[in-house]
Amino acid sequence: MSDTKTVKLVDEPNKRSSELPLLSGTLGPACVDIGTLYKDTGYFTYDPGYGSTASTKSAITYIDGDQGVLLYRGYPIEQLAEKSSFLETAYLLLNGELPSKDQFVKFEDQITHHTMMHESLKDFFKGFHHDAHPMAMLAASVASLSAFYHDDIDVDNAEDRKLAAIRLIAKMPTIAAACFRYSIGWPFRYPRNNLEYVDRFLHMMFEVPSEPLTLSPVAAKALDLLFILHADHEQNASTSTVRLVGSTGANPYASIAAGITALWGPAHGGANEAVLKMLEEIGSADKVETAVKRAKDKNDNFRLMGFGHRVYKNFDPRAKIIREMTHKVLGELGVNDPLLEVAMKLEEAALKDDYFVERKLYPNVDFYSGIIYKALNIPTEMFTVMFAIARTAGWIAHWIEQHETPGARIGRPRQIYTGANVRDYVPADKR
Repeated sequence: MSDTKTVKLVDEPNKRSSELPLLSGTLGPACVDIGTLYKDTGYFTYDPGYGSTASTKSAITYIDGDQGVLLYRGYPIEQLAEKSSFLETAYLLLNGELPSKDQFVKFEDQITHHTMMHESLKDFFKGFHHDAHPMAMLAASVASLSAFYHDDIDVDNAEDRKLAAIRLIAKMPTIAAACFRYSIGWPFRYPRNNLEYVDRFLHMMFEVPSEPLTLSPVAAKALDLLFILHADHEQNASTSTVRLVGSTGANPYASIAAGITALWGPAHGGANEAVLKMLEEIGSADKVETAVKRAKDKNDNFRLMGFGHRVYKNFDPRAKIIREMTHKVLGELGVNDPLLEVAMKLEEAALKDDYFVERKLYPNVDFYSGIIYKALNIPTEMFTVMFAIARTAGWIAHWIEQHETPGARIGRPRQIYTGANVRDYVPADKR
């Protein structure tokens, strides 16, 4: 909505000015609408990394980094983590409201109906080298879905958009499990549709033909919780990528595949993978004190991964939730792993050390999610794939919202050109 207040920008030497309206949302700071700035003044704005720029209006997720608040469609993440499930949360993100009992049954049935991946994808996987990174296989496989469903991807058709959302949420675990099993030489497992979403995924990951898989209930609960916490996070790098690609009219599978590749970066979805590599570098619990000292030394290149957050300046609300589950998982599964001992000792040190407390460098969700994945025997190279399964719900919700927003335009960021000035071509023999 637009406020009556405006900001006036005046360029006195050139006698140009622009009246810029202030726009306010339901929550959060007001934004200066610079839509007419270039037309009025001939100027662009400069904001590296878009840290101070709102690129869109969205009703999906709200973050207050100073207060440690995360809302999905207005619901605090703490309440959803305690009372909801990942599939119900996915429905909420897509539709804006929590489902009735009948609505959820229908939604769950739709997801279950679309869990299978096309048999041709088995041959597609054979084109990858055996040690290909699972994220490479995931991105390529999801992009290939547009070749299988090209008759049902009219981006201007609401029913096609909804069907694509169902397919992506349903098939992402199936494809992810196939990526894992191909990388270790195991045969693919078909989804067992008599199981719930997370249990079905874990069976596709770990079940072998020779014996049934027995899962601890805490494993499925922990993974479902992680999926809820990772389902969306406002206009982060991968979500912004999905929106930017989607703004061109690209189909949902291509747009989500682009989001997957953005998520792959170590500064984004690869952060929890970096946490495990850091724990491996530390090596043992008796070396944690030395690692903490190195982290505080400005002249040492060593960094503690999984502490602090770019958005949350106080604490990460997701980390407070998942911390309790992390200790529950380690306790109930009775995992005996030296790296997990390192993690717990490091957590204890960081929460007590004045250096970290004063700078509010608390363990974030990436720190704890990596520990849980490790405890569930999910290999490190699959960590970002797990993230992608969860974030698919948010990505496709944003992609749909973008297509339902009147007057949406193709994304076209501007730049400050710093290259050579105009110059004439010089023939090769005179250079």
